[in-house]
Amino acid sequence: MKTTLSVLLLIFFSAQISFSQSTAAEQEIITLSKAKWQWMADKNTDTLSYLFHDKAVFVHMGGSWGKEQEINIIKSGGIWYKQADIHNVSVNIIDNTAILLNRIDLLAVVGGTEVTNPFEVTEVYIKQGDSWKLGSLSFTRLMTPDGH
Repeated sequence: MKTTLSVLLLIFFSAQISFSQSTAAEQEIITLSKAKWQWMADKNTDTLSYLFHDKAVFVHMGGSWGKEQEINIIKSGGIWYKQADIHNVSVNIIDNTAILLNRIDLLAVVGGTEVTNPFEVTEVYIKQGDSWKLGSLSFTRLMTPDGH
C-alpha cells in the first residue's frame, strides 16, 4: 500500500512540475509574441532578423513570402504594423514547437493607407537551443458583425 501511495504521489508531483514548466514556456512565448508586435511597430528589423528563422514564412492578405522580403517590407514601410490590440491569446506547445493564436485588431499603414483589420494570427515558434525562432506568421482576416 505504501509503495502504491508513493508511486501515485510521485506521478502527481511529476505532473505538477511538468505543468509548471509548460506554463512557464507558454508565458515565455506570449511575452515574446507581444515584444514582436512592438518590434514590428518600431520597425526594429535587427531584432526581428534575429527572431525570424531563416526559413520562416509569412502569410498575408496580399500573398506569402519569406524572411528577407518580410524584413524588407517592414524596413521600407511597405507595411507598418503601427499597433496590434491583442484580445485573446492561446499557446499549445508540442515538443520543441509552440503554436500561438492571437485574436487582434491591427492598425497598419499599407501602401500609404492607414487601415484597421480584425485578424486571427497564427504564430509558430521553434525552440533552437535556448531561444525561440519564429517559423511562421499567418494572418486570417475575420469577418466583422456587419459582414465586411
